[in-house]
Amino acid sequence: MSDKQTVDAFIAALPDGHRQVAQRIQELVAEVAPGASVSIKWAQPVWETNGPFAYLKPFPITLNFGFWRGADLLDPDDLLEGDGIRMRHLRIVPGDTIPEDSIRGWVTQAVELNKAKGDPTRAR
Repeated sequence: MSDKQTVDAFIAALPDGHRQVAQRIQELVAEVAPGASVSIKWAQPVWETNGPFAYLKPFPITLNFGFWRGADLLDPDDLLEGDGIRMRHLRIVPGDTIPEDSIRGWVTQAVELNKAKGDPTRAR
């Protein structure tokens, strides 16, 4: 089973509302970062270009779409949550409107940051 099939199986196993959100996130990332790889790491889908840049973590009521270098992302609408040194996430409740333009912008920025700074799991 390829990494893409593994991620597809992960998403297919989610409850309906979560699955719809996860599929749309997957489509948006593929649209903006077509060269990115995706696989299951740390028990969640992780997108990588020059190291991991984004992840999708389901919870019982919400999903978090997060970024390794989230603290460095421009977020004019103040949608990203988290207070760590590096990571930030968007909390999505199934049924709510997904801020697609913001997600496109964050993915673009995250890929560029990894290109400029390297793998965020190794860079300090």
